[in-house]
Amino acid sequence: MATKAQSAEGPESTEAGGEGVRRRDFLNVAAVSFAGVGAVAAIAPLLVQMSPSADVLALATTEVDISKVQPGQGIKTQWRKQPVFIRNLTPKEIGEADAVSASSLRDPESLAQRTKAGHKNWLITLGVCTHLGCVPLGIGEGENKGPFGGYFCPCHGSAYDTAGRIRQGPAPKNLVVPEYAFNTPTLVTIGAKG
Repeated sequence: MATKAQSAEGPESTEAGGEGVRRRDFLNVAAVSFAGVGAVAAIAPLLVQMSPSADVLALATTEVDISKVQPGQGIKTQWRKQPVFIRNLTPKEIGEADAVSASSLRDPESLAQRTKAGHKNWLITLGVCTHLGCVPLGIGEGENKGPFGGYFCPCHGSAYDTAGRIRQGPAPKNLVVPEYAFNTPTLVTIGAKG
């Protein structure tokens, strides 16, 4: 009789156990899904808050018309609230920059590394001294270009050459070349990869 009782209980407990496992699995999946949806709902506003605002996105790139900049002249514009120097180098200035061995420089870079292929005469750099963030002279008409004919920071005496490379003074690095792309031969977008 014990065997009949066990066998009678056996199928019932297996069926009950089978249904209990399925219910438990459903509850586990439902709980994890509910927690996942809750986590996404909690994190989504934080991610939206961290995305850049419209005014920041508007400053992400700046288009500059360089059609009126003659060889030997330069202009100053702004990008991300920082000054940007755009200079149309003369063949003489290009020659002077190319004559300097990059290995002899504190921050070795050639003019070709600092300009775009096919636009070697256009030097585009941030107008911020790499020493303490001053704005160097040399982009405006009649400004002191320093002993190397490029830019000169009068605050601490950093002197840059025609390629914006540090040649003298306390600045540790060359003037920074931002990302930029030529949309047309006379229209440059600063901040765009290209």
